[in-house]
Amino acid sequence: MDSIVSLVQKCKKAGLKLTPQRLAIFKTLENNKTHPTVDSIYQSLKKDFPTMSLTTVYNTLETLYEMGEISKLDIDSDKAHFDPDNKRHHHFQCSSCKKIVDVFVDFSEILNNNELQNSNFTITDFNINFRGVCDSCNKKN
Repeated sequence: MDSIVSLVQKCKKAGLKLTPQRLAIFKTLENNKTHPTVDSIYQSLKKDFPTMSLTTVYNTLETLYEMGEISKLDIDSDKAHFDPDNKRHHHFQCSSCKKIVDVFVDFSEILNNNELQNSNFTITDFNINFRGVCDSCNKKN
């Protein structure tokens, strides 16, 4: 996700209203490494914005996703998580505590595989999700 200043400029240019709630959602996402859900963002903001609805959070996240400012992760089958970090990376989810962490490993060399190169399809993007048990959960057991 771009800086809030840049994001505000893009939203103005696109004709989007910059409500206090929307700006608070932007601030919540900025440099956020927790891969929040709609509900977790809503819960963190509802004290300061008691009239804000879950729909407002959902619609704002969907708008940011459509603008290419955030990614929507499909790593969790129960709910969508959002990632404001647009640098190429992958994800690991702990099967015990459900925490999601970034994995910054370059797997693009796999695309040079002869079988992939000789296939009838063109790869335009890829995302790798890992599942297992994190170090903290391993230490508990």
